[in-house]
Amino acid sequence: MLQEKTILITGALGQLGRSAVPMFLGLGANVMASDVVPIEQAPRVAALKEQYGEDRFRFIQSDAADENQVKALMEETERSFGRLDGLYCNAYKNVWKPILQLSLEEWEETMTGTLTSTFLCCKYALPLMIRSGGGSIVNTSSVLSHIPKSGCASYGAAKAGVNQLTRVIAKDYADSNIRANALLPGDFKSDERLASMSDAQRESIGKETLLGRSGRADEINQVAAFLLSDAASYVTGSLYTVDGGFHL
Repeated sequence: MLQEKTILITGALGQLGRSAVPMFLGLGANVMASDVVPIEQAPRVAALKEQYGEDRFRFIQSDAADENQVKALMEETERSFGRLDGLYCNAYKNVWKPILQLSLEEWEETMTGTLTSTFLCCKYALPLMIRSGGGSIVNTSSVLSHIPKSGCASYGAAKAGVNQLTRVIAKDYADSNIRANALLPGDFKSDERLASMSDAQRESIGKETLLGRSGRADEINQVAAFLLSDAASYVTGSLYTVDGGFHL
């Protein structure tokens, strides 16, 4: 599905990223992964360097909210692979507090880590993607970007911004063969977290979704892989909700 495509994954050591890196490699992609934390904190991802080699997989420790580091990341991607066909933005920050308890610093931290980081990665990935003949951007938003939940004012507002940013990119760069779409996941858990949950916890989450359970990271990433692939060649400017029916 992603054969011979070069995909950049930010937030690559988070829940979605740790699942996406091996999945995309298995689908034939060359993967440049980045995260603000060192790869040693994710041994399973680190092991992929030996399995696939640097001609297929590279990791760069980089802060997606730092403009100079994002520029350097794109330059290294071009040096390593010569092109960029897909960008999968997963970096974010979140502070769960009601408005009256939320400081300006915490609000700005969420906006910078979530919305600004997405803007910077898209801004500096676009020239490389255009030089590569076009490509696909997938920005990870959240179902909470349009469904209000107590305590997530800053996160919900930042993710709503990601939605609109994505649609404007789709509109502005369609002529350059760039597609841009946003993923809106609901609740999802790693396999380890799901295994550690009690029946009561799983039942509580299940009551909030039509499918009666929490999602898995790979279920989100399968939709991302589709949007990054040529199978989605007629899909752009869309918001893909992947939440087991939570929004209903």
